[in-house]
Amino acid sequence: MNTVNTVDGMSLARGIPLSEEEGIGALTLGEYLREVTTRFSDREVAVMHHGDDAERWSYADLWSRSVDVACALLACGVGKGTRVGILMTNRLEFLSAAFGTALAGGVATTMSTFSTAAELDVLVQNSGCSILLLERNILKKDFAAMMTELEPLIATAAPGPLQSPKFPFLRHLARVDEEQAMGAIEGWRDFLARGKEVSPGMVDATAASVAPADPGMLFFSSGSTGKPKGILSAHRGVCLQLWRWAKWYAFGDDVRAWSANGFFWSGNFAMALGGTLSAGGSLILQRTFQPEEALALMAAEKATFLCAWPHQWAQLTDADNWLEVDLSAMRYTDAKSPIAQHPTIDSDWIEPACAYGNTETFTLSTVFPANTPEDVTVGSHGVPAAGNTLKIVEPLTGATVPLGERGEIAVKGPTLMLGYIGIPLDETLDEQGFFHTGDGGYLDDKGRLYWEGRLNDIIKTGGANVSPVEIDTVIAKCPGVKVTKTVGVPDELLGELVVACIVPQDGAILTDDQVRDFAKQQLASYKVPRRVLFFEESELEVTGSAKVKTSTLRELAAKRLEKGDAGG
Repeated sequence: MNTVNTVDGMSLARGIPLSEEEGIGALTLGEYLREVTTRFSDREVAVMHHGDDAERWSYADLWSRSVDVACALLACGVGKGTRVGILMTNRLEFLSAAFGTALAGGVATTMSTFSTAAELDVLVQNSGCSILLLERNILKKDFAAMMTELEPLIATAAPGPLQSPKFPFLRHLARVDEEQAMGAIEGWRDFLARGKEVSPGMVDATAASVAPADPGMLFFSSGSTGKPKGILSAHRGVCLQLWRWAKWYAFGDDVRAWSANGFFWSGNFAMALGGTLSAGGSLILQRTFQPEEALALMAAEKATFLCAWPHQWAQLTDADNWLEVDLSAMRYTDAKSPIAQHPTIDSDWIEPACAYGNTETFTLSTVFPANTPEDVTVGSHGVPAAGNTLKIVEPLTGATVPLGERGEIAVKGPTLMLGYIGIPLDETLDEQGFFHTGDGGYLDDKGRLYWEGRLNDIIKTGGANVSPVEIDTVIAKCPGVKVTKTVGVPDELLGELVVACIVPQDGAILTDDQVRDFAKQQLASYKVPRRVLFFEESELEVTGSAKVKTSTLRELAAKRLEKGDAGG
């Protein structure tokens, strides 16, 4: 049970002690893989379709393939803490590359496949990776060509130790989707062959030398507020969340999880990959999101769960084959989601959406697990996970505010990052070791957190503070709304004007009055948007993780209002 420190009525909430948490196994990634392999050896861990053919790996296969990668990495000189870049879509080799890196003692460094050349330059430079394992061709991108453009030496050098003044730590590159070498970028078969002289016993030795407190994975933020930040997590923090997600989802070993969202994001790595493997389930892999193909995969593979962004729900329900596929196996689908409205789905499952987290805490720091009744969640974002402590502070002074007052959310606990790369830890945490998230919210007397969005997104209108998250939660339920994002636009009279920016569903006809009338039914009058603007989805600038960039949308909305154009 979670407790709240109400001494002097201050906003401080603690989860149960970490030592009391049940269902947690090995706390290094290598030993995590060993444990799930021992438990589920012959079960299917993942399936990848290649046209009419399907490639299936068991847990034992994943272990074997990961050892192969580890041997190759050791042959390339990877030592404890060496960073190994992984630039791939959700494919089988992503799994063996990530776990192989862990078994070799390295740090799996994931990179977004949405990266432009300029962004890739930043990722390779800032990560300091010594090995880069890449998928060359992803949609219209050619990452091998991109790397040779960034460093021409890659095009002329032979496979082997690279000496690049531009990327001084980068020594080896290999591409997973082709066998032929391209300058210094060698084919996957030749890369794996490097490990033939390395004994698997060496892999056991390197894996055993890794401690839970050692760096385990390096993820990058999606860059919604500027350049992506490298966020370094310890093995313990990553593994705790991998084990937890199976519990939070209340998965059985029947889980067959589809997702096309990149494992290079901490959320999908923990939620889809961790939740599935920790339960002994199987991943249904799709390299890039194509809605018709996704539905066909879910039907053919009898998916029981899909891990998708809300904007993907709309694309699935709009797909040509939406009503043609049999999704009757889908049991882990939130009963209120558009997906659960499919005629073949019968689900009463409630997803663990009453939750809050950051990449800095390797996903959730507060949560109510799946199927928690609404009279317990009461519109909150959960209670602290085991070992976590939350406080609400005054943003300028850092002082803890009285219980129930709004302020900045600060958190510390066992999954908190080791730090941002290149930034001293004392510049990131306060004197008590808390990470100040930049998000606003408050705690109630039950220790429940109420998240209200980024502090700089809170709208100050007519002397009142308004949470755009609260408004968007309501408007998202309005018939015909596909995407909603509420922003504050400067206004001489009110300070800021509450403006709802909406992308209608295909074919839907919405008006300003319809949206405002719907919002009035559930929101106080000062929270109801004064204006409603309509956009094409292509007009909204988003990050790689599909977050609408608030700053650019606010500017776009202001320009629309100046012109007197509501769009639509």
